[in-house]
Amino acid sequence: MDIDFEQIVVSDDGSKAEHLETLMSLREQYSFELVTTPTNRGLGHNINKGQDKVITKYTLYVQEDFVPQPLLKQKLICAVNFMNNDPALDSVRFYAYFKYPFLKPFTEGFSEMMFSGWPWYFNYRKFYYYSDHPHLRRSDFFNKFGRYKEGIAVERTEYRMMMSYLKKKGKSLFFDDFTALFTQENSSVEPSTVHRNFWRESKNPIIVITRHLYRLLRFNIDYLRTTNK
Repeated sequence: MDIDFEQIVVSDDGSKAEHLETLMSLREQYSFELVTTPTNRGLGHNINKGQDKVITKYTLYVQEDFVPQPLLKQKLICAVNFMNNDPALDSVRFYAYFKYPFLKPFTEGFSEMMFSGWPWYFNYRKFYYYSDHPHLRRSDFFNKFGRYKEGIAVERTEYRMMMSYLKKKGKSLFFDDFTALFTQENSSVEPSTVHRNFWRESKNPIIVITRHLYRLLRFNIDYLRTTNK
């Protein structure tokens, strides 16, 4: 990638001894800061303790199963410049499973994400304004949006932060070619440890429609509750 970072923090969430040994060996080679824990305390705790160690102005947040692509360096430089030039910009997103539904063209292949709670912005995917997929953010992120909720399921942790981001009116950019900067890889040797339930993954048309209607209703209700607190 030919990128030099002022600081690299690796936050480990209770890996097996043999994997931890590999991380320690890599630390000697790449000089990163390794933050460990004796037991896996969940996504929220792992992100919190890693972010707490960051001393740089910005954080490039990337989970372990994402592999950077050659174009990332150029677009990362763009993202840093955007954030330097706009103090109101909270994050720049580099990856997604789908295109965010409401975008305003910006520059350099990025668009500004547009959110509105009004019902005619009908697509429930508008609520996925925040994601823990790879992104650049300000390292004082917690001061505005709070810390990640600990001790709850992975999906709920991200969901809570998503709602906090909307409540605090976070501002983000989205890279239009959203799978060009990173690929997500979970090999048979190192599969994902997150297992989704049948309701979330089923392709049955009836379940898909029901799931979409449920999310539309649930997200709107939770958003209204969050913003009225």
